[in-house]
Amino acid sequence: QVQLVESGGGLVQAGDSLRLSCLISPPTFVPWAMGWFRQVPGKEREWVAAITWTGGTTYSAPSVKGRFTISRDNAKNTEYLQMNSLKHEDTAVYICAADSPDGGYYYSEPYEYDYWGQGTQVTVSS
Repeated sequence: QVQLVESGGGLVQAGDSLRLSCLISPPTFVPWAMGWFRQVPGKEREWVAAITWTGGTTYSAPSVKGRFTISRDNAKNTEYLQMNSLKHEDTAVYICAADSPDGGYYYSEPYEYDYWGQGTQVTVSS
């Protein structure tokens, strides 16, 4: 029923910026929180950031704090990830996730989320 579609990935150079988007459908679905994860082949999925949908409280991983900013536009049913000062080690498939209002607030853990997008590739050249 719920679908998440990411966009905005691409190939950039170190130091560049990129903004990812995640469109949530149907618009009648209101998540408790939304998150961003990233994954590199051969490695475990890594949490990047999260935001509560109604209050807009944000959380971010230490590795991206100060460089990445998560935000949302409730009216557009869209979650964003603004990525600045990109590094080669940021290269990954970036995946958005939705946490339904079913309780829990462990936003840094994959098990907290109920729906996942297909991901968008971000490649940062060194």
